[in-house]
Amino acid sequence: MFEDKTVLVTGAATIIGAEVARVFAEYSANVVLGDIDTDGGKGAAAEIGDRAVFVPVDLRSDSSIESFVAEAVDRHGRIDALINIACVYGDDGPGGDARAAWLEVLNTNVVGTAMLCEAARPALRDTSGSIVNFTSPSGRVAQAGRLRYPVSKAGLLQLTRSLALEYAGDGIRVNSVSPGWTWSRVMDEITEGDRARTDAVASRFHMLGRAGDAREIGEVAAFLASSKASFVTGAEWTVDGGYSALGPEQTTSAIELLLRESQANSLA
Repeated sequence: MFEDKTVLVTGAATIIGAEVARVFAEYSANVVLGDIDTDGGKGAAAEIGDRAVFVPVDLRSDSSIESFVAEAVDRHGRIDALINIACVYGDDGPGGDARAAWLEVLNTNVVGTAMLCEAARPALRDTSGSIVNFTSPSGRVAQAGRLRYPVSKAGLLQLTRSLALEYAGDGIRVNSVSPGWTWSRVMDEITEGDRARTDAVASRFHMLGRAGDAREIGEVAAFLASSKASFVTGAEWTVDGGYSALGPEQTTSAIELLLRESQANSLA
């Protein structure tokens, strides 16, 4: 599906990012993994194999963004898809410099993504390429204990719609993927690797009764980036096991619930 094509994936040192990159590689894409975590990114690229290469990128730095795009083009001569997964959460509770914390989240999640899209635009124009931004159900609803991250994801939803219009004349499609609970480093650490416990808590919030797998998210991202989705742009695709359709949110944090139950289990 992606033979002789080049796909850039940011946030690729994470469980989700690495698996999304793997999906594209298995569809024969040349994949350029980007992340601020150099060791993690190199490890992910090595596990994926010959079709993957790691190039460090810091979305807070315009020069880093420009170097990331330039190296991808130098290596492969083209960019066919940009998958924007890299983000920071920034909701660590009160204390510290609140303004700096807000600016860090928005600068990385919204501004950094916008700058990377613009840097990749000329190469994507040449291939009539595609951009897939990773958003979140939290960008549409209020969630207990979370402020900065949801606001940034709401901004990214609007950025997706606006760029879809802005880039349409270049033949570039722009869409977003909005995952529900997906097995990730955070859940792995909270539960000490207990996927069954995660699914038990997730079942209360997801129609399909479990958390998602990163590969399931990657398959949807690959579809949106492919020619099979040639008439899809400006769209938000929820890949959340029915999380958004089920609603509503509770006044307690679902992640906090998972943490409490994991702690109770470890003490039992």
